Amino acid sequence: MGARSGFSPRRSVHGRSAPRPHGQPDLSDTEWAVLEPLVPPPKPGGRPPKHPRRELINALAYWVRAGCAWRLLPHDFPPYQTVYHYWRQ
Repeated sequence: MGARSGFSPRRSVHGRSAPRPHGQPDLSDTEWAVLEPLVPPPKPGGRPPKHPRRELINALAYWVRAGCAWRLLPHDFPPYQTVYHYWRQ
């Protein structure tokens, strides 16, 4: 397994991030405003988070819609091991 590139922000287009190469839309700003209070914040102390919570939720939403195996998440999302870790919490 090779290392994956880090998070790279995309420009916002009409309240949504620019389309991903695989064609699945990200959460709109309105959808994120509803979900953000429900997502637990990073634990105090320890290592700072490497991936924004919104990107983790986008990856989880893609996984639910696609019904794919964790390892088949597109590479522009955080690593599948990280997304799976947050799914298990």
